[in-house]
Amino acid sequence: MASKRSASKGKKINPHFWVFCEGETEEAYVCFLRSKYRIPIEIVPKIVGNKITQRIIQNSKQGKPTHDKDKDFLMYDADVPQVLEKLKSIKSAVLIASNPSIELWFLLHYKNQTANITTENCIRQLSNRNRNTYKKGVIDSQLEIKLSEICTKACERAKELTLFNNPSSNMNVFIEELENVKRQFSKV
Repeated sequence: MASKRSASKGKKINPHFWVFCEGETEEAYVCFLRSKYRIPIEIVPKIVGNKITQRIIQNSKQGKPTHDKDKDFLMYDADVPQVLEKLKSIKSAVLIASNPSIELWFLLHYKNQTANITTENCIRQLSNRNRNTYKKGVIDSQLEIKLSEICTKACERAKELTLFNNPSSNMNVFIEELENVKRQFSKV
């Protein structure tokens, strides 16, 4: 069982985010967000598709301090219907899904994408727009700048898409959650 975190007298406890993700790119992006926002985010990487369950989430937290304000997120690609249904069934976590992949979310920082697209096409377009070879699992300095500077526009574009359809991403939900906590931190 996880131990409970408690606030010191007169102090406010801030939420800890637990992000369960399927791949190296999601892990790299969450690391980037953790350093950008300076918010406690625990990354539990590479829990692949059908293996993710409520029990795995609980077991991953075992022995680690937790609090009622903590939030769980599942960051997965939404291009496999069976995996998506399994992820939707986990009610204790917020599902952050991009269809066909997280690279669509990155592409939304560059352009409005409303037509169906493959992961390979997303990668090709990212490489062309960055004028270098995009590699899965790596957030290079050019992409990092774009992900920081144009995030608000990408969130607006994502909100216009139909969740779970191709193309779609609700990464804006996670970004908005980080922004809310950052605002609360700055008030303290």
